Parts: sequence; structure tokens; C-alpha cells
Amino acid sequence: MRKWLLGVTAALALTALAACGTESSSTSGEEDQDVTIGYFPNLDHAAAIVGKEKGFFAEELGEEKVEFTHFPNGNDFIEALSTGSIDIGYVGPGPAINYYLTGGDVVVLGSAANGATLIVARDGSGIDTLDDFDGKSFCTPGNGCTHNVQLEIMLKELGLESNRVGGTVEHQSRIAPSNMVAMFEQGQIDAAAAPEPWGTYLVEELGAHVVAEWNDVFLGEELASVVVVTTREFLENHPEQVEAFLRAHVKSVEFAQEDVDATLETVNDALFDLTQNRLPEDVLYKAWERMAVTTDTYPDALQAWADASYELKFMDEDPNLDGFVDTSLLDSILSE
Repeated sequence: MRKWLLGVTAALALTALAACGTESSSTSGEEDQDVTIGYFPNLDHAAAIVGKEKGFFAEELGEEKVEFTHFPNGNDFIEALSTGSIDIGYVGPGPAINYYLTGGDVVVLGSAANGATLIVARDGSGIDTLDDFDGKSFCTPGNGCTHNVQLEIMLKELGLESNRVGGTVEHQSRIAPSNMVAMFEQGQIDAAAAPEPWGTYLVEELGAHVVAEWNDVFLGEELASVVVVTTREFLENHPEQVEAFLRAHVKSVEFAQEDVDATLETVNDALFDLTQNRLPEDVLYKAWERMAVTTDTYPDALQAWADASYELKFMDEDPNLDGFVDTSLLDSILSE
């Protein structure tokens, strides 16, 4: 499995380099332009993967008019969105919120998945509950990322803070999933706030134990792990293409909800095409139970996450997300 994780890391790094060299496909006023969709090859991006592999996006947008680019992290995705290298796609809420609050052109059109954060501790770490984090260490994919904020706000409620703000809990950020595995194996880290399926992998394959289940973490069941975003410019200039994208998105979500076996097979096949390795089926199925693929969007949860990020001093100014979420087009499609 470590080989699989390392393969993902290497492949995504190459993809990021390729994405940075892609010319913008957004040309104001064109009625029938190509649409470039960005996504991550992660389990909670199942709607994107299903939509691509099952041809839903091609059906709605036109087979010759849709392209796909995948990314290793939210920062690279947002950079591509800001430069016009992609037009629309799937990303975690944290990078989108941070970009919006700095004046970036981004709007949330809906959700693709909720949940998918698991707090796990290494066997022998001495951590059984969140109260045990005092003097211990944990890792996350990024400093101030969705999962980082979810864990730190829970620790703060218990009177614990990370060393980032002078506390007694050591935080190591920007730890890729493959490195989380190695660090757990070698006893270099005590715990992780991990996205799925990596959290479940640490439990099933390395004997880690769950400290907080996905629905017990901060905003666990309502906070989107993946949102659908575009720019206001693209939405205003190409509303018909955005609508076509969202129709395909709805088809993808419904497929994932109705046929879990086919969805997980599709995701695993897509990952195999990228890395030449597959995730164990038990990891996939158990991780799937720790998330919800859905179009349901909870703007209040996004605001609450941003407020928590500000409380934890990841942000300098009190966040105001007015205008960040616009699900009107998706709501219209769902009401038909």
C-alpha cells in the first residue's frame, strides 16, 4: 500500500506541473468554448470521477468540448482557477474560502461530498481521547486546511492549543498521505486529522485507532469536504455551460448514491490507471461509510468553519462569506 500512496504522490506532482502549463480555456463571450474541469483523484471526489468515467459530463457538455485536469492539493487547484487554466471543478472548502476572503473570484455552486475527516491515533501513542493530546503530536495535509481547523477547534474547546500559537500540542503540516503512513509506521507522529480514505487506511492497515469518527468531528456531517466552484466571470459569461455541468454533476451524485459497488469500482479503476495500484476493497468500503456523497450544501457550516479558522488565528480578519455561496442554479435543477 505504501507503493500505492507513493505512486499517487508522484503522479499528482507531475499533473500539477502539467496543469501549470495549460493555457486558459476561458474566453469571455464565446458561446461554445471548451470547458476544463478540475478535481482530485480522491474518494470524496467520487462525483467528479464517476462523471468523467461514465461520460455524464461529455453527454451534457459535448464530448469534444470537455477536458479534465486533476490536482494534488487545493492550492494548486485555486491557482489554476485564478489563471483560467480550469473553468469549474471540485475542491475542498478551505482553499476556496481562503481565496474568496483575499478578494479572489470564486463562487460555490453546490456540494459534492460531506464528512470524510477522521481523527486517528497511532497504536502505542498514548492517545485514547482528545484530552490525551496534551504533549503529543499530530499531522494534517496543510496548515489551516479543513481537517486541521476541525481538529484544533475541538482541542481548543478542551483548553489545548497547538505549538503554532504557543500551545503544548505539536502540529506538523503539509504531510502527504504517503508520509503519514511512514510516520505512523516509524512512530514519528502520534495522531493525524486525515481525509478519507487515508484515515481508514491507517486504521485498517496499520492498526491505528479512531479518536473521533467523521460524524463526531467539528461540523462532521454538515461541512462539505468537497464543493463545486467556478468564477463569477465564468458563471456570468457561460451560464448554459455551467448549467450543463451541474446537470452532469447531479447525475454523478445520484449514480454514486444508488450504486456504491459500481462507484467504488470506477474510483479504484481510475486510481489504478493513474498509479498502477489499487486500494484494498475493505478500506474503500469502510471509508465510504465515513462520508456522504451529496448535493446538499450548508452555507452556515462553511461560515462556522471560517469563524473557527479565525478563532484559531489562521485568519487575520473576521470572515464574511456573504456572496460566497450561490446554489440557485443547482436548486433549480434539483426541483425539476
